[in-house]
Formats: sequence, C-alpha cells, structure tokens
Amino acid sequence: MEINNKKASFEYYLLEEFTAGIVLTGTEIKSIRTGKASLKESYCTFHEEELFVRNMHIAPYDYGTYNNHEPKRERKLLLQARELRKLKSKLEEKGFTLVPTRLFINEKGLAKLDIALAKGKKLYDKRDTLKKKDQQREIEREQ
Repeated sequence: MEINNKKASFEYYLLEEFTAGIVLTGTEIKSIRTGKASLKESYCTFHEEELFVRNMHIAPYDYGTYNNHEPKRERKLLLQARELRKLKSKLEEKGFTLVPTRLFINEKGLAKLDIALAKGKKLYDKRDTLKKKDQQREIEREQ
C-alpha cells in the first residue's frame, strides 16, 4: 500500500529525501493498510529535538470501537540523531520546509514516511511549468 502527496512536487522544489518511521497506534496502522490515509496539507515540525508530522489524516478504523484514534493527531517521526540535527539546522534557514511525500508499508510490515526537504515555488514558477505543459500539448496535437 502506497499513498503519495502529488501536490508536493507542484508546490515545492524537493531538494533532499529521507525515510522516517512513524509512531502509530493499533487502529492507525490498520487504516493505513486499507489505504485510508491522506498526506494533503500535511507538514513536519520540530518540538525541542523531536520531529512530528502534523495534519496527516488517517481515517478511523471501521472496527475500532472506543479504541479508535483521532484522525489528525500529531505523530512522532523516527530518524537518526545526525539526520535530525541536519534537518533542524536547514529548517532554521529562510524558505525551507519539510514535506511528507509518500506513506508506505515496507517489506517488514512497518509504516514508513518519505519526507523531503523542500523550498517553496513562487507563483511565476508554477505558471511557467503550466505554460510549458500547454505548449507541449499543442505541439503534439499539430503533429
């Protein structure tokens, strides 16, 4: 099962990628395995020395009863200490952010989150990419 954040590559220049583990509850992993999660508008932040993902929506598990989780709670990300230090120093620079790009289950059955160090695109950059796509379509139509 793989859930992608398609909007991330349109909104940001993705500079460097990391794969992080996620601290989840029992009903959250079951919902992810059924594909009921969304990375839209999610982002990563630091609290002291720990990294968290915010706004990641994981739908409540259908058979969860009173044990069900809160859909948009903060979830802790697990990375090595040197990677955390590197990311924290980069985030202190102006214009950088951490964006989740892909949520997947690895071969051991654990949920992993690919996060990217990103720099925001300006409006004219987005317009430029759309113009190039339109021009390419017109060229293909004429041929």
